[in-house]
Amino acid sequence: MQKITLGAGCFWCVEAIYKELIGVEKVEPGYSGGKIANPTYREVCSGLTGHAEVIQLEYDESVIDFKEILEVFFKTHDPTTLNRQGADVGTQYRSAIFYHNENQKEVAEKVISELENSSVFDKPVVTEVTEFTVFYPAEEYHKNYYKNNPEEGYCQMVVRPKVEKFKKVFEEKLK
Repeated sequence: MQKITLGAGCFWCVEAIYKELIGVEKVEPGYSGGKIANPTYREVCSGLTGHAEVIQLEYDESVIDFKEILEVFFKTHDPTTLNRQGADVGTQYRSAIFYHNENQKEVAEKVISELENSSVFDKPVVTEVTEFTVFYPAEEYHKNYYKNNPEEGYCQMVVRPKVEKFKKVFEEKLK
């Protein structure tokens, strides 16, 4: 099993997507990339801790490789908006890849370069590629948030459309 830590906006959205992907065995929302230990959701939302909302996932490389993980990552959020995903604004919503080994770093940098050279996006990719240091799990009520709160407004208006789009685009990669 391999681990990767990804920030792509609100972790409720990212968790809901990756939980549906074949080869992904575990997905946990949390915080990474900041300057204080054991931050709370309220502290991270203040924008003062430097943490990003992330998901840490474990995946089986014999089923799905890292490049495929990144394909989902880049097609399910906007990697060209600095510190923002839709109406969610702040450094905690930045696009980030916290790599766990040199191979992940190399693949991430290569994929970003390919995206830039192919002009897939109208603007430059601002996704940070940073060495993983520490992951702090989110509070219990954030785990499986979309599954546990499907009728909540944010889930209806933001999470559900992202998950539905993901399922259409990656139909062959669903569990």
